[in-house]
Amino acid sequence: MFSQRQYCLTLLFILVISFVSCCFSSYQDDLYFRNGYQSQGDSYYGQVLRRHSGANAPATSAQIVNVDDFGAKADGTDDSQAFLKAWKKACSSNVEAALVIPRNRIYHLKPVTFSGPCKSGLTMKIYGTIKATVHQSDYRKDPRYWIVFDNVNNFIVEGGGTINGNGKIWWRNSCKVNRNLAVTFFGCNNLRVANLRFKNSQKMHLSFKKCVNVIALNLKVIAPGNSPNTDGIHVTETQNIQIKNCVIGTGDDCISVVSGSKNIRATGIVCGPGHGISIGSLGAGNSEAEVSNVVVDGAKLTGTTNGVRIKTWQGGSGYAKNIVFQNIAMSNVTNPIIIDQHYCDQEDPCTDQASAVQISNVLYKNIKGTSASEVAIKFDCSKSSACQGILMQDVVFGSQYKGEAAKALCLNVNLKKRGSFRPLCS
Repeated sequence: MFSQRQYCLTLLFILVISFVSCCFSSYQDDLYFRNGYQSQGDSYYGQVLRRHSGANAPATSAQIVNVDDFGAKADGTDDSQAFLKAWKKACSSNVEAALVIPRNRIYHLKPVTFSGPCKSGLTMKIYGTIKATVHQSDYRKDPRYWIVFDNVNNFIVEGGGTINGNGKIWWRNSCKVNRNLAVTFFGCNNLRVANLRFKNSQKMHLSFKKCVNVIALNLKVIAPGNSPNTDGIHVTETQNIQIKNCVIGTGDDCISVVSGSKNIRATGIVCGPGHGISIGSLGAGNSEAEVSNVVVDGAKLTGTTNGVRIKTWQGGSGYAKNIVFQNIAMSNVTNPIIIDQHYCDQEDPCTDQASAVQISNVLYKNIKGTSASEVAIKFDCSKSSACQGILMQDVVFGSQYKGEAAKALCLNVNLKKRGSFRPLCS
C-alpha cells in the first residue's frame, strides 16, 4: 500500500514539474517584462569590479613612471614624445606599473596612439590636464583620432584630472565625414575608466570600440549644447560594458550605442544638454546591424532634444532587441520616448525601402516627466518590419506648458500597456 502511494505521489510530482516547465517556456517573454531584463553580461560586471576593486592606488610594488622624467614640460609646447617614451617604459615593465601625469600642470599632445599589449597590468593616473593641439595640420596623417589606446588589457585610467579636446576650432569646421574622436579605446579587454573629466572634444568625447569587459565610472563629460557631434560616451562593437554614475552634457547624444554591441548597462546617468540616450543610428547604407541586451536603469534628463531613442535607417537589416529603459525622470525634454525607423540624417530625402532593422522586446518602465514637444511618445515603425514586443509600464508624460496636453503617435507597433500609461496612442 505504501509503495503504491509513493508511486502515485512521485507521478504527481513529475506531472506538476512538467506543467510548470511548459508554462514557463510559454511565458518567457512575459517574465522578461515583469522582472526587467538581466543581461547575460551581468556576471562579467561583477568579475571586472572585483578585479579592479583595489585599483584606486597602485600596489606598493608597482613601478612608478612619471611623464616629467621623460621630458614633458607642460609649458605649452608639444609633450607627445615624452608621453610616448613614458608609456613605452611603463608598458614594458615586468611588474604592475603606474604612469603618472602630475597635478596642476597642463600637457599638450598631438595625435598619439598608446599601443599594447603590455607585459603587466597598467594604471594611468591622470591628476593634471591633457590638452589637444590647436593646430589642425597636426592631424593630417589621420584626422579621425586624437588619443588612442590600442589593444591594452587589464588597464585602468583614473586620477581626477581633465582631458580637454580643445574642440572649438573643429566645431567651426564641422564635418561628419572625418569625425575626430577625442579619446578612443580600441580592442581593450578588462578596462576601467574612472573619476575623470572630459571636456570640449573635437567630436565624440569618449569611444569604446571592439572592447570587452569595461567599466566607465564617475565620469563628467561636458561641452556646449551647440557644439556639433560631441557625443559623450560612444559604444561600438563592444560587449559587457557598465556605464555608471556619469554626468554628461554635450551637443549630441549623451550615450550612443551602435552596431556590434551587446550587454550594455547604464545606471545613474545625468544627461543634459544634448540629444539624449540613443541606440543607433543603425542600418545606414543598407548595412546589417546587431544590438542586444541594453539596460538603462536610473537616469535624469533635462532640456535634451530627445529622451530615450532608437533610430534606424530604411534599407538596413539585423536587429535591436532585449532593451530596457526604466526608472527615468525627464524635464522639458523634446521627443521623450521615440522609436524612429525612418531616420534620415542627410541633405537629400531618403528613398522608401522595404527592409528595416527589426526592433523587438523593448521595455519602458517607470518613466515620468514633461515634454517640450506636442508629441511625447512617438513610435514610427516600419510597415514591413513592425516593432514587436513593446511594453509600456507606468509611463506618464505631461506637457511642459500649462494648458496643453501631450500626445502619443504609434505607427506599426505591437504595443502592450501595464499600470499607468499616458498619453494614450492617437
